Amino acid sequence: MRIVCAMSGGVDSSVAAALLVEAGHEVVGVHMKLHDADGGEPGRCCGLDDAWDARRVADKLGIAFYVMDLRAAFRDAVMNDLVSEYVAGYTPNPCVQCNGVLKFTVLRHRAKALGAGAIATGHYARTRDGRLFAAVDADKDQSYFLHPVSRAALLETQFPLGGLTKSEVRDHARRLGLATAEKAESMEVCFLPDDDHARFVSEARPELVGAGEIVDQAGRVLGLHDAYWRYTLGQRRGLGLAGGPWYVVGIDAEARRVVVGPEDALQVHTLEVRAPNWLVEPSSLAGRTLRARVRHRGALAPCEVRGGDPLTLELLAPLRAATPGQSVVVYDGDEVVLGAIIRRTAAAPRESS
Repeated sequence: MRIVCAMSGGVDSSVAAALLVEAGHEVVGVHMKLHDADGGEPGRCCGLDDAWDARRVADKLGIAFYVMDLRAAFRDAVMNDLVSEYVAGYTPNPCVQCNGVLKFTVLRHRAKALGAGAIATGHYARTRDGRLFAAVDADKDQSYFLHPVSRAALLETQFPLGGLTKSEVRDHARRLGLATAEKAESMEVCFLPDDDHARFVSEARPELVGAGEIVDQAGRVLGLHDAYWRYTLGQRRGLGLAGGPWYVVGIDAEARRVVVGPEDALQVHTLEVRAPNWLVEPSSLAGRTLRARVRHRGALAPCEVRGGDPLTLELLAPLRAATPGQSVVVYDGDEVVLGAIIRRTAAAPRESS
């Protein structure tokens, strides 16, 4: 089969492409140029060095290789989305937008143009018959980031690393003599080289006034802040308040207020969500106890999916600091059955049935 494989320039996508070649497929490597940041330093991706490393691996494997300029699409789908979400009072996850939305849309389009029957990436996840499963290596599992991928796309997707551990992937890279075998992993948001999202938002929307009050849950003013989008739920440091300890428990973007409270106010029992992506038939989940995750590698809490508009998840055990704008991914065993974006949360205990 002809397969288009995304090649970021890291060890994971390099080994994914190599394993497909070893399996006898005709592999076409595609590197996506997403932004103008230099990259190249440990913990960063998508720079010039990464494109060069991907090309070196493709040459080693003897496969066709293309670089796609996706800077405009990345700016619209990921960078501008991040700014808009923070301004609206949410805390977005740009890696979900990039990995789960942009890359798969682009890869499928390119694969069809090249006459390929499937796409592949170096994500740690598994897919079977259009269904998405967590990776064998729980420490590296990336199924959380892939929850927006449609069932139609999953039918045309291969994850060659889903059944491997990270150490096994490194071993394969060494065995094959790949230039990326010892390359450090990318861990940070690639287009925020200083990890300062607040400055990024302020520079993108200089006309906006973000300054306002810091208030407690009763509305009493405790202090002032210079930009509400600088704060996230659960934050304790940098508040500059007397007494406490205080934690950020809410963001009121319309009033430009940051709400603080005690740590127990962060315990959430109900999630109202938006943009749900069902990876199984919704009716099959009725009345069933599933497990919800609200951050990558975060704890799994038993939950029930409640239908209606808006869709809600009832948590049978509370989760701390479930944050509007972040993803919630629902698992049935190791299968992803539903992914969505948290719209708002409630701390009221679950009603008895």
